[in-house]
Amino acid sequence: MPRGRGRHLPERPAPAWRTPATAHRLGILGSVSRRGLRDSLRRLPGGRGSAMDSPEVTFTLAYLVFAVCFVFTPTEFHSAGLTVQNLLSGWLGSEDAAFVPYHLRRTSATLLCHSLLPLGYYVGMCFAASEKQLYSLGQAPEAWRLFLLLAVTLPTIASTLIYYWSCDQWARHPLARTLALYALPQSGWRAVASSVNTEFRRIDKFATGAPGARVIVTDTWVMKVTTYRVHAARQQDVHLTVTGSRQHALSADSSLPVQLLTIHVASASPGVRAFDIRLNSTEYGELCEKLRAPIRSAANVVIHQSLGDLFLETFASLVEVNPTYSVPSSQELEACIGCMQTRASVKLVKTCQEAAEGECQRCYCRPMWCLTCMGKWFASRQDPQRPDTWLASRVPCPTCRARFCILDVCAVR
Repeated sequence: MPRGRGRHLPERPAPAWRTPATAHRLGILGSVSRRGLRDSLRRLPGGRGSAMDSPEVTFTLAYLVFAVCFVFTPTEFHSAGLTVQNLLSGWLGSEDAAFVPYHLRRTSATLLCHSLLPLGYYVGMCFAASEKQLYSLGQAPEAWRLFLLLAVTLPTIASTLIYYWSCDQWARHPLARTLALYALPQSGWRAVASSVNTEFRRIDKFATGAPGARVIVTDTWVMKVTTYRVHAARQQDVHLTVTGSRQHALSADSSLPVQLLTIHVASASPGVRAFDIRLNSTEYGELCEKLRAPIRSAANVVIHQSLGDLFLETFASLVEVNPTYSVPSSQELEACIGCMQTRASVKLVKTCQEAAEGECQRCYCRPMWCLTCMGKWFASRQDPQRPDTWLASRVPCPTCRARFCILDVCAVR
């Protein structure tokens, strides 16, 4: 008989993990473990339920963006009407009808509205973070109570200052005090303000700049309108000096390079604070026509009053990095045939591609043009409506008509 046949073996006890009680406990532990894992994943950065998903952080980021754009208003906010001037236009009145009264009220209203931004953030946080109980001063955290104190103090100080300015029919406002320095003994600042209002309504005034830094020049006055202040100086008393310039590859309105000039305006009248104005170099000529006083320029400032001037500077800088052309010792450089003032300084040599490739052609002319005249010739062959294509275009040689690009213009040595 085979081993084990007909025998009744004792049943082995079931493993402990198979018993109903143990299985029940393991099920509980498993659910607890899964719950703990989910909680851990929620606490990970970027996971579900992370800090970035909390209403408190979301509201803080949104309000921060709104506050920055409300103070430094971009074009989109102006288009949407989210500015102090537009929201309070009924109370401010018209700038064209009464320039000085308008800005007396505008600067005051702007100061008050901007000082209320911290308080608006606190009120919003009362709803976004209701668990902090910020609406109850006794239960709010100490840091938030200090923030509330600051948020209430700022508009209180601003309101007190505005009340001080408005006393005596706005005679204590900084703009009114500046105009009072130019008033005759038998008249007051209101007579000067009336003159400013009349000149501002004329269509021949010079006005430029962004809403937060406008430059206005009338027949008698040079003014700068900022967010919280209006600077004013009489033309016959001012000394204007171009103190600096900055080159930008792209402007805010187009894809063209722009040069911004900084002009220091100092008044000879005691008590009138000096100020700086900034404008595009292309508007410099129009400004000079409106001013009676000459504008002095610092020795290291070069003013480009047209797009052609900016292109010539860029053209020269690109030619400087091109390969140079060595003039044979037997060849003598002659005067530039374009201006006849300086010697020829450039030679057209195809360096952009191989000799048989591309649209550029080989030029066999000897050096006959100076760098400035060659740049002017290059610019004259361009489309004025497409200045963004000037640097990448090709033009014919002014002598032999071989096509070349800027990379083919080489300085001679």
